[in-house]
Amino acid sequence: MLLLSASLILVFIAFAHSYLGEKYILRRLFKRDNIPHLFGDDQFTKGTLRFCWHILSLCALGFAALLLQASAANTFTLVTIGCVFMFSALLSVFFSKAKHLSWVAFLLVAGICFFEAYRGLSA
Repeated sequence: MLLLSASLILVFIAFAHSYLGEKYILRRLFKRDNIPHLFGDDQFTKGTLRFCWHILSLCALGFAALLLQASAANTFTLVTIGCVFMFSALLSVFFSKAKHLSWVAFLLVAGICFFEAYRGLSA
């Protein structure tokens, strides 16, 4: 049940990240006239930024799928996913001075993964 909760948190994060980032960050950024021009114009830069932004959402969906399939017998996978999201939380806190609230969700996912991994070891 906890891994399902962590997975659902990541699905929510993925859709919120893509939608809100597109609406409030990327579109506004791309209206500026000082975007670096690579390969002749700014389209490559804009495409790269958009791709990088949305691939993070895709990664969150991939982790959500992995968590749905993880079991207590797969401790290494759970610890690995837990570490990824623990460091994601730390980076979010550090670079946004805790203003970007993604760290809360990332820390919850990490905690659930570590808890389930520990529970699998002690079973």
